[in-house]
Amino acid sequence: MTVRGHDEDGQVIAPLTDELTRVLLPVTAWTAYRGPMAETRNAALAAFLTQHQMSARELADAVNHAIGDLTGRQGATSERTVFRWLSGESRWPQERQRRALEAVTGRSITALGFVPRGKHTTVSTSPAEESKVLRREFCGAATHAAAAVAVPFIAAPSRVGTTDIIRLRKHGERLVALDADRGGHGTLAQAALAGAAEAIELHKRSATQRVRQRLLALASDFTATAAWSLIDAGQIDVAGRHLDRALTLAGLAQDSEMTMRVWNLRAMLARQRKEYGEAVAASQAMLTTAAARRSPLHASLAHARTAVGFAYRGDQRAALRCLGRAEDLLAKADLAQPRAPWIAFYGPAELHCLTAIVRDVTGAPAEAEAACHRALTALPVSYRRNRAYTTACLALSQLHQGDVEQACATSGDVFAIMAGHPLPGRMRRLLGDFQRDLITHAPTARIAHEWTDRFQTEWSPREHGCR
Repeated sequence: MTVRGHDEDGQVIAPLTDELTRVLLPVTAWTAYRGPMAETRNAALAAFLTQHQMSARELADAVNHAIGDLTGRQGATSERTVFRWLSGESRWPQERQRRALEAVTGRSITALGFVPRGKHTTVSTSPAEESKVLRREFCGAATHAAAAVAVPFIAAPSRVGTTDIIRLRKHGERLVALDADRGGHGTLAQAALAGAAEAIELHKRSATQRVRQRLLALASDFTATAAWSLIDAGQIDVAGRHLDRALTLAGLAQDSEMTMRVWNLRAMLARQRKEYGEAVAASQAMLTTAAARRSPLHASLAHARTAVGFAYRGDQRAALRCLGRAEDLLAKADLAQPRAPWIAFYGPAELHCLTAIVRDVTGAPAEAEAACHRALTALPVSYRRNRAYTTACLALSQLHQGDVEQACATSGDVFAIMAGHPLPGRMRRLLGDFQRDLITHAPTARIAHEWTDRFQTEWSPREHGCR
């Protein structure tokens, strides 16, 4: 690719190939460009910018502000400098830039893809190390939950800008990770609502229109996280009010991603209320968002959620048709691309789990069992709550085939998986469904009575300290 340009004095300069061409390209275009330096380009930094919807100019400005906070003198990092970082031409920034990058992003300089001089490979944190870090954060969150809700964030600077957006997003990501590990609970919901309040308070200050819209989107995201936590905890009446607020905020932010997230939760809430017509309508509303139109991954989730609604409504043909569409779209999705934390859970494993639900509800428990096994094989280790929920679905599908003993053994695995954490309300309700079906299928069997006694004495909400 060749571009002609002018120097700072307006004189024509030689044809530009790699270095200045990338300055003229948007970040997303440059990260996809395959030039001579493609092998050394900084994929980690590019992924961070994509995830946080930041331009090179915004990152440069944020770094300069951070340098000013650290040294008392505004930095001079340019957009061109950021492109050199992205290309890999500059692999180890100056010390003050490194400190500023870490302050802005909350990540170590090596986690951002930079390589110390004299090194030939990027230093990164292993999944095991990241898991340990998350566990430490979870323990801290549990121990100091009250303080975290009262003062959830460090004091914000007087100006409102990209660094505030990143700080709030990282807090939201921690809440999503905590939810994936142990499920919804009241403290998590309170922390999420505190995050929404912080975003709204920052929105009242002086900021650019772009920053103000992002703050509204974050407020919607936090409010939706609180709603989901309450749905998972079984507090569905309160959750509905939060979803109303989240949908309003997403509309004000003109953010289709957040709008789709809220409709997704609406569909789940309606199903739990047994309002299956509304569940289908909410799922179909997901398909009308720009996020679903431009992303096969998002569209696949929307079709899968619609399939579940149709299954519970009794329309087997429509449910299976939507499942097929969800599978086709997921096959077209690039699962390696960065995505918003709220949809990070969705992939082959989740689609297999939703398929199992549809198959079981529509009277095909053998196919449901097979789908559950596929889901459990594909689930990441860190998704403990999802694994426990899928295991409960597996037990139900086995029970619906008449294999009572195996179903009881499988359901016991749910409590082993969630050992150390109370069962979320949504999971307890699913086990309640298992208990009722167990009594229906084997009313006189000894194993059914033993399971019921154990469920009532060991795994009831009262035993777990839940209400």
